[in-house]
Amino acid sequence: MADGNETIEYRVAIREAIAAEMERDETVVFFGEDVAIAGGVFAVTPGLYERFGDRVIDTPISELAMSAGAFGAAVTGLRPIFEIMFADFLLLAMDSLVNQSAKYWYVSNEQASCPLVVRSAMGAGGNFGAMHSQSPVPWLQGVPGLKVVAPATAGDAKALLRQSIRDDNPVAFLEHKRLYSVKDPVTTDEVLPLGKAAVVREGTDVTLVSISKGVRDCLRAADELAEKGVRAEVVDLRSLRPLDTATVLESVAKTNRVTIVEEGPLIGGWGANLLGIVAAEGLHDLDDAWVVACPETPIPYSPTLEDAYMPAEGKIVREVENRLGLAAEIATGV
Repeated sequence: MADGNETIEYRVAIREAIAAEMERDETVVFFGEDVAIAGGVFAVTPGLYERFGDRVIDTPISELAMSAGAFGAAVTGLRPIFEIMFADFLLLAMDSLVNQSAKYWYVSNEQASCPLVVRSAMGAGGNFGAMHSQSPVPWLQGVPGLKVVAPATAGDAKALLRQSIRDDNPVAFLEHKRLYSVKDPVTTDEVLPLGKAAVVREGTDVTLVSISKGVRDCLRAADELAEKGVRAEVVDLRSLRPLDTATVLESVAKTNRVTIVEEGPLIGGWGANLLGIVAAEGLHDLDDAWVVACPETPIPYSPTLEDAYMPAEGKIVREVENRLGLAAEIATGV
């Protein structure tokens, strides 16, 4: 339990959230590939099998079987959590997740819910190659009835996962692989509501918006920009469905500029979608708006090429400098 001063790894926060909800509610079950005896390929879930026994289950390698099993469990009285080892393979679970779980509330005439959580590790930066490094938020965000959560800190991961498990809707809970070993303070054991963004740094000159690892990249970029006299505000969306556009619009009303940072291609991305909403609802406040995204290519395996592919803090800083006209001033000493 959090004591107000505890600093823990992101992966430990995930584990503690699962354990707390399994302790609180005996209908919560957890299953996936190698999650029980082995404790998960990213060492997120060791000890849960020993603590909760047959409520923690190792499954065969079949993403569709897991998502179908979770649907069946959810509509017959359980609250299943299941893990898809790499988010890239959510594609194999999509039929049950999208065509059954996400629609069940609607097709039952709002008579029955489908409370399940699918956890999955997403993201590049670890040299896992093109088929193990994607961030599939846009695949999921366009599905009514499916909530999509992507926390940036250990504290948020714990609080949002606990709320996701309690939610009566199916939730896709996406954990960036490069965050698992990052430590943060966890100051409370309270849950957080899904769909509420957070302003994690105050500023007046430009709003930086992102999710998951991108939030930490934005915060580092904001530190660097501050040295150049630019005060950047950073908004952590926390979830993409529900999407808290009100917090973003409130920030844009203050800064008049917004850049959205997405780890993924621009075309078809969640960043361009959010930018469209901001333009439609906040055009009167906008002086400039743009998206920092990845190239329109698969993710490279080469460490050097992968680093160049990512929208990390250096790229964010350069984009802001160029859009604000600072690059020429810095170069000429003006």
